[in-house]
Amino acid sequence: MGSHEDTKITKKLRVEELEALARKVIDFGFQIHFQLGPGLLENAYEALLESALVQAGHLVRRQVPIQMRFNGIVVDNAFKIDLLVDDALVVELKSMERLAAVHSKQVLTYLRLMELPLGILMNFGQPLFKDGLKRIANDYHGPFGQGETSS
Repeated sequence: MGSHEDTKITKKLRVEELEALARKVIDFGFQIHFQLGPGLLENAYEALLESALVQAGHLVRRQVPIQMRFNGIVVDNAFKIDLLVDDALVVELKSMERLAAVHSKQVLTYLRLMELPLGILMNFGQPLFKDGLKRIANDYHGPFGQGETSS
């Protein structure tokens, strides 16, 4: 990839569309976790979630390398997005016993650099899927209010 402009949203999704997309991604993640449980490597969950979303008709890009520019300095592969769904939703996957605060901050940084409003952080390593799930918003004015949020 070139600069982050290469991966910016090409079509702006309405709030309702973005929220519906996030719910669908979470539902697929839940089904995968329910059927397989914790314990697989992150890349296995990533491949399974990608496949489910593609089968449902979504554009999914996996391990999207992003170039960052800061104060005139270009950093190739500054980060990689695990899954970018419909060029609108960042999905960061983990498979670990417990998330750390830095994982939410990582997703928020991706959103800010990509100028995207919403991301989902999924940790498949938790016994209960809901305990490993976080919704990260970047100054998002959706149905849950505004500003930086994590739920």
